[in-house]
Amino acid sequence: MAVAEKIKIGVCVMEKKVKCDSEVFSAPMGQIFDRLQAFGEFEVIHFGDKVILEEPIESWPVCDCLIAFYSSGYPLLKAEAYAALRKPFLVNELEPQYLLHDRRKVYERLEMFGIPVPRYALVIREVPYQQLDCFIEEEDFVEVHGMRFWKPFVEKPVDADNHSIMIYYPSSAGGGMKELFRKVGNRSSEFHPEVRRVRREGSYIYEEFMPTGGTDVKVYTVGPEYAHAEARKSPVVDGVVMRNPDGKEVRYPVLLTPAEKEMAREVCIAFRQAVCGFDL
Repeated sequence: MAVAEKIKIGVCVMEKKVKCDSEVFSAPMGQIFDRLQAFGEFEVIHFGDKVILEEPIESWPVCDCLIAFYSSGYPLLKAEAYAALRKPFLVNELEPQYLLHDRRKVYERLEMFGIPVPRYALVIREVPYQQLDCFIEEEDFVEVHGMRFWKPFVEKPVDADNHSIMIYYPSSAGGGMKELFRKVGNRSSEFHPEVRRVRREGSYIYEEFMPTGGTDVKVYTVGPEYAHAEARKSPVVDGVVMRNPDGKEVRYPVLLTPAEKEMAREVCIAFRQAVCGFDL
């Protein structure tokens, strides 16, 4: 009786997204791939940074199914060329991932698919500190193309790889600004009481601040028909990351409403990313 060939799953992502210290995969990622391989039908092939960054695509492992997604330093064009050469099944399509570098394009795509977004406006500068007639700043609001945003409001760089997001508070609450950033140790935000004026060195999105009761909800999809959601303490609260005894951030599973499940489905379809995560 002939033995069927295993389906080869290529993991073509930067090591920082899947590794933990010296291990090839982090514990959660290792669990996923161990369970897949336990069926006896799959073989997982990890490309690794050296292959991805240094070797020509003709030398990359041949696989039937490709898991590939962008992170800082990732050669997306190279991954696209590999996919065109070998034609594996793509878990996450590559071309739409360019949209994820630009928050303007993300919002445009969300609106195109009827997915709700906060009220927002764009301030686009060609050069740092460019004076714009369409932009007005007063003590407790900014006005962009006639749209007024009262404090508290949120300021996000148009560049989605820049994770420095600011929240500006009204003078009636003491003023100041809170900066949100990628976790550094046990910190995820910092309050700056002396900062009153918004940034002018680049292009930004201004949007309404949406209170969440001190929690953030993260949604993860596996195809359009399945979504898992977890809540964590919002970095807006005090900037201190809650961790369990193993050092992992404390998160709690939450149930999504039917409308939220539909939103997760639409996000998955809109960006053609079968496996994806987003903030609700």
